[in-house]
Amino acid sequence: MTTIQSILIAIVEGLTEFLPISSTGHMIIAEKLLDVPATDFTKVFTVAIQLGAILAVVAMYWKKFFDFKSWPFYIKLIVGVIPALIFGLLFSKKIDLLLESALTVSISLLLGGIILLFIDGLFKSPSIHSEKEVGFKQAAIIGLWQCIAMIPGASRSAASIIGGMQQKLSRNTAAEFSFFLAVPTMLAATGYKLFKYFKETGGFTENEIQLLAIGNLVAFIVALLAIQFFIGFLKKYGFRIWGIYRIVVGVVMLLLIWQGIIK
Repeated sequence: MTTIQSILIAIVEGLTEFLPISSTGHMIIAEKLLDVPATDFTKVFTVAIQLGAILAVVAMYWKKFFDFKSWPFYIKLIVGVIPALIFGLLFSKKIDLLLESALTVSISLLLGGIILLFIDGLFKSPSIHSEKEVGFKQAAIIGLWQCIAMIPGASRSAASIIGGMQQKLSRNTAAEFSFFLAVPTMLAATGYKLFKYFKETGGFTENEIQLLAIGNLVAFIVALLAIQFFIGFLKKYGFRIWGIYRIVVGVVMLLLIWQGIIK
């Protein structure tokens, strides 16, 4: 992987992490189009730079994350992240294999897009309009929904937001809680991937450390802009347009795979 490739992939990550279109799926597509070698480091890079984007949430909502008097907020995040920790450990090897599959990404994008076409009409009467109203049981259920995103192309953002709306959260509250829940989820996923790679290879090379640093920085900066855009867009237009986008990308991907352009 070159520096230019790492920057381009990080831009894709920052733009797509908080949109319901699958950042992992788009990074896999970008890697295929950029002809990035499918190495163990590439898999680590794809996961690790998501942390950079997620930390943009901490920067934007820093008062919330560092209000240590509000202990229920932290407990909810811990409860919400437990399902991902369990499923991640149980199915780590299978998830790694799926990260190499452009076909899995294209099918997930397509099916997820069809679902998003109808989401706004399914959940019309929310009763929860702030994070403080979210209970521990609801946090756990949203955490279970988030596990769907372990399938590349499914979208962590889409899965957790839909899970939130299914639990009677308003669109905005579901989106914000999805952002909050992403922080411990990606901290755990990145830490696990980095530790596993370090243990298996004996350490990171200077070039790999540089690529991870650049990737996380670029993803962080781009994500700051993307969060503000998504919240405003979601309030005004809902999910239907993202469903259409996913269907188009999924169909194009299938055609490219069929033609042998993407393997």
